[in-house]
Amino acid sequence: MGLGDTLAAVNATLNGTSAVFLVLGWWFIRQGQRARHKRAMLTAFAISCAFLVSYLTRVAISGTHTYPQYYPFRSFYLILLASHVLLAATVPFLAVAAITLALKNRLPAHRKVVRWALPVWLYVSVTGVLVYVMLYGVAGV
Repeated sequence: MGLGDTLAAVNATLNGTSAVFLVLGWWFIRQGQRARHKRAMLTAFAISCAFLVSYLTRVAISGTHTYPQYYPFRSFYLILLASHVLLAATVPFLAVAAITLALKNRLPAHRKVVRWALPVWLYVSVTGVLVYVMLYGVAGV
């Protein structure tokens, strides 16, 4: 296993961990635990930032990888990957907007943004793990 493969596993782990903190943050705010919510969401953001650095490093080291043309589930993989990539491009903007509004105590505007940001960010985090499993597990790239 080369460094690129190791970083791919690290990236999947970071995505999964970010998803856990997003769910915890959602749970905490539902319970009225604002301080825990804040810590969980800022942790999710920090983990996502670490993911981005690690992902860009992996791409620089080993390039992109393609799902084998004749493997099962290729069409599903490509649809999943396309939705993941398109939505992933929005996450930094949504996350920064949500965090900025919250830190400025502009909570009504924060709530409006997170109605979109949370499901998109969570989808991207979970599908990032699925993309890894399909590419490195199922396809064995």
